[in-house]
Amino acid sequence: MKVTIERSVLLKALGHVHRIVERRNTIPILANVLIEAADGKLALKSTDLDLEATEQAAADVVQPGATTVPAHVIYDIVRKLPEGAQVSLEIAGDTGQLLLRSGRSRFYLQALPASDFPDLTSGAFSHAFTLPAVELKRLIENTQFAISTEETRYYLNGIYLHTADVGGTPTLRAVATDGHRLARVDAPAPQGAIGMPGVIAPRKAVNEVLKLLEDPTQDVKIEISTAKARFQFGDVVLTTKLIDGTFPDYQRVIPVGNDKRLVVDKDPFEKAVDRVSTLSSERGRAIKLSVAEGRMTLSVNNPDSGSASEEIEVDYDSTPIDIGFNARYLLDILGQLAGDTALIVMADPGSPTLIQDRDGASALYVLMPLRV
Repeated sequence: MKVTIERSVLLKALGHVHRIVERRNTIPILANVLIEAADGKLALKSTDLDLEATEQAAADVVQPGATTVPAHVIYDIVRKLPEGAQVSLEIAGDTGQLLLRSGRSRFYLQALPASDFPDLTSGAFSHAFTLPAVELKRLIENTQFAISTEETRYYLNGIYLHTADVGGTPTLRAVATDGHRLARVDAPAPQGAIGMPGVIAPRKAVNEVLKLLEDPTQDVKIEISTAKARFQFGDVVLTTKLIDGTFPDYQRVIPVGNDKRLVVDKDPFEKAVDRVSTLSSERGRAIKLSVAEGRMTLSVNNPDSGSASEEIEVDYDSTPIDIGFNARYLLDILGQLAGDTALIVMADPGSPTLIQDRDGASALYVLMPLRV
């Protein structure tokens, strides 16, 4: 193998694929990136056996070939080379090492055979569709905060993607929950998504997808099967195994009979929650909302650090209610709202509460109250 490529092009490609390589690996080949040169292109591939990233870049290929070298090492070398540099990669003699040359710099990297590199992309995909990058970004950003970190309920460690019929309109829906809060976001279902299996995309995969959504104007090609999903962003392809489990019936958690409607300006409310919760205990982060006609009092009473309260004006004309929430969870949800006002619909101090921008908003959040 002998190939020459611009430093900026190689750095961008390595930047995309090296991120999924774990720094600590019991299997040596998984610490490496696969480098293949052929037909005027350099292809890079990395995997952790659950997730695989590939990217192709234009290069001057003198002699085709393939090898694997430590991903983080080659990324750091290329990152430290001067801008505008040309990088030459070739397999050095009988040692099998990769020689990286740029200007007066020479690096000999330990290599492992390309034939040992695992392949994740086998298998057919039953559904394929295209989604605008802005829609995919919204589906992930507005739900990922609610992904569970609890290992025992592994089926909650991702975002549940599926199609639903909403008032006769086919809808692509993303849902995440950790048992304390739930996020549900809808987007129009693209052609090809209808009838797709409901799948759970793992946290690491959706985090990588979010990082790869660099161009908001592009369309992302998505392919789905019952076991894997593939996302294609131009020259970058990300393939992931899906979580093998059954997502719970989230519709049962979403209340339909809540009758106490509270409308509040989001910004002052968010800042008041943040200020008052300063004195809440680290463990429960409990904050109490006392809502009566036209006003809301936020309060915290912590025997260890003291008490705090703040009053703000609200639009509310139902019976008074005192309800408690985890302040951090409440702030997480308020941070996802796109509008200037928050609609909070309550039933009683022990029942799930609905939070959204307005009636019929495409993003809906459910928050379980705390005893205060």
